[in-house]
Amino acid sequence: MLKNTKNKNIQTEVDACYLYSKLASVESDAIVANVFRQMSDIEKSHAEAFLIKAHLTEMPLPSMRAKILNTIGKLFGYDYVLGVLMDTEKSISNAVIAAKNKNKLPITGSETNHVTILRSLLENESKVTGSQLAKFESRHRSVGGNALRAAVLGGNDGLVSNFSLVMGIAGATSGQSGVLLAGVAGLLAGALSMALGEWISVKSSQELHENQMQLEMDELETNPEGEQKELALIYMAKGIPEDQAHDMAADIMLNKELAYDILVKEELGINTDELKGSAMEAAVYSFILFAIGAVIPVMPFFFISGTTAIIISVACSAIGLFLIGSAITLFTGKSIWFSGMRQVIFGLMAAAITFGIGKLIGVSLAG
Repeated sequence: MLKNTKNKNIQTEVDACYLYSKLASVESDAIVANVFRQMSDIEKSHAEAFLIKAHLTEMPLPSMRAKILNTIGKLFGYDYVLGVLMDTEKSISNAVIAAKNKNKLPITGSETNHVTILRSLLENESKVTGSQLAKFESRHRSVGGNALRAAVLGGNDGLVSNFSLVMGIAGATSGQSGVLLAGVAGLLAGALSMALGEWISVKSSQELHENQMQLEMDELETNPEGEQKELALIYMAKGIPEDQAHDMAADIMLNKELAYDILVKEELGINTDELKGSAMEAAVYSFILFAIGAVIPVMPFFFISGTTAIIISVACSAIGLFLIGSAITLFTGKSIWFSGMRQVIFGLMAAAITFGIGKLIGVSLAG
């Protein structure tokens, strides 16, 4: 078990090194590319340290997961990859802090890798300006991993909920024609509900943030000196020396639009890129993703009925659940077989419960 944990640690560091190097190779901004290269070098040094500690000599190659993520980056943009790396770094930091707390070791602050790297850059790269740092932080936060995660979870919601519904009706009717009607109704009702919920969520969030941003703009217009002091305090809280923090804040305030963007991100925690998204587009995507998952357990009932249709529906749904569980490993880093089979087991358990309840109701009504 301990050996497996050590090997997993090495593989995690190797994958991070590989992906950061890919990010650096496609990054057009020299400052940001340099950050990614340094991150890659640090992850490589971590892997080498783990290798020595484990008494191993051969460095593993990047995993299939890392290569798939790189392919996703090529197809959909490397912001998706950066989003996954952010989650990985947070997990590593939390695990290190938890281990130190358990063993009553001091927390030094170096456990949060990205803050450490940023501080190192500020101390060693004297040419880093406030505007350049702002540009890096914008890239650092504007990550798209959540879009892929939402796609996977949307399909999962559709599949699990409609699979359970279909099995419940199948249990009550022995897989006759009513299953198809119920499955299609469940697909449409669930997809429309998801779409409406997503539209309301995006729209209300946009309206709230727009009001907050307008207030921030008014403050910037009426009290620029106070906003400059706030910027300096924000950077000082990041560990930047006071004089340098004030210089960076002054540098940023020379450009009012840039100052506004940074204050919105730093003070309000709002990513303006996310506000550009269309609520209607989000609703359509939610509808489609839910429907894709929900149609899987219904498909067999379009062509056949009875026990055969139930068995095929269960088999198709199990395959779909395994694929979704496997896709989730792109974000969690867990074993494909572990995540895939876990998803299958939970999905089949939910379907079995509703099938049993449907069977009981069907027998009760027939009696």
